[in-house]
Amino acid sequence: MKESIRIASGQGFWGDLPNAPVNQVKKGPIDYLVMDYLAEVTMSIMQKQKLRNPEWGYARDFVNVIDQILPEIENDGIKVISNAGGVNPHACKDEILKIAKEKGVKNIKVAVVAGDNILPNIDELIADGHALKNMETGEPITTVKENLLSANVYFGCRAVVEALEKGANVIITGRVTDTGLTLAPMIYEFGWDYSDYDKMAIGTIAGHIIECGAQVSGGNFTDWEQVEDFTNIGFPIIEGKPDGTFFVTKHEGTGGLVNQMTVKEQLLYEIGNPKEYITPDVIADFTTVHLEDAGKNRVKVTGIKGRPETPTYKISASYNDGYKLSATLVYCWPDALKKAQKGAEILEERAKALNLSIDEFHSEFVGYNGTTEKPASDADNDDFDEIQMRVSICGMNKNDINRFGMEIAPLILTGPSGVTGFAGGRPKASEIVAYWPALLDKKAVTPTVEVFSV
Repeated sequence: MKESIRIASGQGFWGDLPNAPVNQVKKGPIDYLVMDYLAEVTMSIMQKQKLRNPEWGYARDFVNVIDQILPEIENDGIKVISNAGGVNPHACKDEILKIAKEKGVKNIKVAVVAGDNILPNIDELIADGHALKNMETGEPITTVKENLLSANVYFGCRAVVEALEKGANVIITGRVTDTGLTLAPMIYEFGWDYSDYDKMAIGTIAGHIIECGAQVSGGNFTDWEQVEDFTNIGFPIIEGKPDGTFFVTKHEGTGGLVNQMTVKEQLLYEIGNPKEYITPDVIADFTTVHLEDAGKNRVKVTGIKGRPETPTYKISASYNDGYKLSATLVYCWPDALKKAQKGAEILEERAKALNLSIDEFHSEFVGYNGTTEKPASDADNDDFDEIQMRVSICGMNKNDINRFGMEIAPLILTGPSGVTGFAGGRPKASEIVAYWPALLDKKAVTPTVEVFSV
């Protein structure tokens, strides 16, 4: 058993700093690199990509990262765990093995954790009595089944631990929880028992702390002026020990900031009841966390307690709920606000005259009430240099939404004077992707683990 392991976060979301994971590997010692690419809407995006091209459907940026760090994976024993597989982890695996073969890297095993994508099995699950009711409305998933874009199970850490036990150097998963990516190596390295719920909660909260990348090491920090160097911001590292004590830190010589307040802000990120942070592996109690400064850019975390996991998995599904369109025009002084308000009024009236099927029409005036509500009567006191009119509509008829988009540019010469800005060309309808959270009995689905070599 190792005295400690260093687990580095390399990605907080799909589209995070491209060089962050490479820097985590090359700027200091680590044992594991964990990378989180998936958000709820990301799965639907990947599903649509896969429909366009069966070889897509995963975070293709991840392959480039592996390409750059193959020597460290092969020679230094660094292991990489990521949910970059999205809805097509096998295609991601194929690309990585292809690159490894081209570079003559033979001592690498790539594991695929799959089984989370239940979209092809929805009818079977419904027939077996799994209603997959919306956790907010109670409606069965049959009400949106024909419009489903994605449906994935949030698996926990166990399949990832199995992959490590099988000798994998790179583990590619589908929808595994962000926290499970970090908990898994702690279980594997320290031999923790799954029924030791305090330990499960420790690894879960460690994962929660680093799941958003640099958000815990100075990024997006309320007291941002305390951060001396955003340009070279360092991503966080968990230094874990067998007894469950762990430290939050980052590589020396990197920018950013790790202190109690950055850690506390991240702890509060995306949680409901702090006493019941529910994951597939454990229910973690965030009220038991104890933080202590342990040096510059180093925070010690202890005291965490946990309770047994629930008998269900959470399902993250998405479906098409119509179409939307947004467009902007900029009006200049004098009477910039009055002009912008009149422009929005004209657009709404023209939509009605065309008998377009529009469910909602919204207008905002950036520079006046783009982020806060203010009464339109204040236009009498208009002394703005410029105002950006922003109109947004939604509805179920894509053709009607696109027809409305044809009305934006003509307003420049058929409405109030003083339009000084129109960008982006004619706006077009885009899908509204709605979220469908549900629960599924754990006995209804099982993750799969396969290991592949060059």
